[in-house]
Amino acid sequence: MAIRIVQSKQNARVKELRAARLRPPRTEVRVVALEGLNLVVEALRSGLHMETLFVAQGSENLLAELGLPAGVEVLALPREILDSAVTTESPQPIAALARPRSWQWEDVLNSQRTQPLLVILSGIQDPGNLGTILRSAEAFGATGTICLPGTVSPWNPKAMRSSAGSVFRIPVIAASEDDCFRHLRDAQIRTFAAMAHDASPLSESDLADPAALVIGSEGNGLSPKTAARCDARVTIPCPGPVESLNAAIATSILLYEAARQRATR
Repeated sequence: MAIRIVQSKQNARVKELRAARLRPPRTEVRVVALEGLNLVVEALRSGLHMETLFVAQGSENLLAELGLPAGVEVLALPREILDSAVTTESPQPIAALARPRSWQWEDVLNSQRTQPLLVILSGIQDPGNLGTILRSAEAFGATGTICLPGTVSPWNPKAMRSSAGSVFRIPVIAASEDDCFRHLRDAQIRTFAAMAHDASPLSESDLADPAALVIGSEGNGLSPKTAARCDARVTIPCPGPVESLNAAIATSILLYEAARQRATR
């Protein structure tokens, strides 16, 4: 493995790493900045194309844990230069530029393994919530996630960390609300609006057939307009004195119930 030494913040690849960190995250990107050994390992395990790996001088021993494929550019640089190009408060001595998969509608809708189970996110703004939702989606067998306008990018650094690598594997696309509901209708996928009140209890909802769970923002939930476009409404009964559940927790419970019903059937 050839390692090239870099001593300047003005190096083109260091500037690209910094730019990937600073640019407003979008759902569709050419390259993403990965920070930390765990995230880099997950990206490699998930088959992402690694363009450049950055390692702080003195931490080159970490490279032995990665099993880098041939052709990956490896740069060793002083710790202060690497720290200047990443976002975490306690930066780790490794980072990378990787090319994520470009998912299409057919990846989301046409599962070869199971009946489609989709998560539709409308206005989820907390990247930690989004990452947790993606992790639960993969854990419980969801076949894809669709981000409607107002939802934070899955390539937000906190969202990637919270997903624990699921963001690299589960299909995620962005779409307008009109485009999303049109595709779901054409594919005969039943849509369920997740509501805090005035909806059918989760245990009485059939999620074993092709289904899409539509989740609203943390503060306001689904808008009345979006909820009205759904085929049914579902709620998680809470005997305790709380108004509603955290969006990520609620989505996880809904996904678990869908997985349970599908395993039973």
